[in-house]
Amino acid sequence: MSNDREAQRIAWGGKTLYGAKVGVLMLETRFPRIPGDMGNAETWPFPVLYKVVPGASPRRVVCDRAEGLLDAFLSAAGELVRLGADGITTTCGFLSLYQRELAAHVGVPVATSSLMQIPFIERVLPPGKRVGVLTVSAANLTEEHLVAAGADPATPVTGTDGGSEFTRVLINDEVRLDVAAAERDILAAGEELVEKHAGIGAVLLECTNMVPYARALSQRLRLPVFSIYTFVTWFHAGLVPRDFGHPASALSEWRER
Repeated sequence: MSNDREAQRIAWGGKTLYGAKVGVLMLETRFPRIPGDMGNAETWPFPVLYKVVPGASPRRVVCDRAEGLLDAFLSAAGELVRLGADGITTTCGFLSLYQRELAAHVGVPVATSSLMQIPFIERVLPPGKRVGVLTVSAANLTEEHLVAAGADPATPVTGTDGGSEFTRVLINDEVRLDVAAAERDILAAGEELVEKHAGIGAVLLECTNMVPYARALSQRLRLPVFSIYTFVTWFHAGLVPRDFGHPASALSEWRER
């Protein structure tokens, strides 16, 4: 029995950092990241590891399809895994285009984009209902982005492109954000989404910076709202299953009964 207890006290290494299972690939930005934004560490109920990808500006990733940045993202993801991450995510839904390459490179689970939730959400909705997407740029979110995320390319999409604040501040990487105006842009886009497309049963936020406004949007539309926050909290739950307090020895004794 004493040998069993001693074996349970053996610690194993192999990483540099411990206790943070999710590694977050950050765009290189300076716009405000308020609580709820995945780039604000206070957003998460668990620790995460961050790595900024040099040259990955919002405009380059959203408007230019992250052209020329694949190697930089692969390198940054590899560094996060070497440091201790057991899973990788990103701060832009448009990076679904790099899902396969990142997963193949790092050899751990990768969740590049909140868009990857679409097929699952549609399976839990009532018959005749579908997911509608809100994005920072409907002009640049293509069928290719949706297909790369495993989603139907005909998924309804509406952007905040026509608003006064949210898209402008993010794409231009401005240092000042009128939060109330940004919320109005998102609420207006949400209303446009459900007005233009029949049968919307849930809204999916492509943009990781929209999370702070998810509650207000859900209350306005009276619909479920999913986001990168819902995705990564689910993702993390698989990387770190909840401990219900049953030691391995007790489980073995229970199975033998």
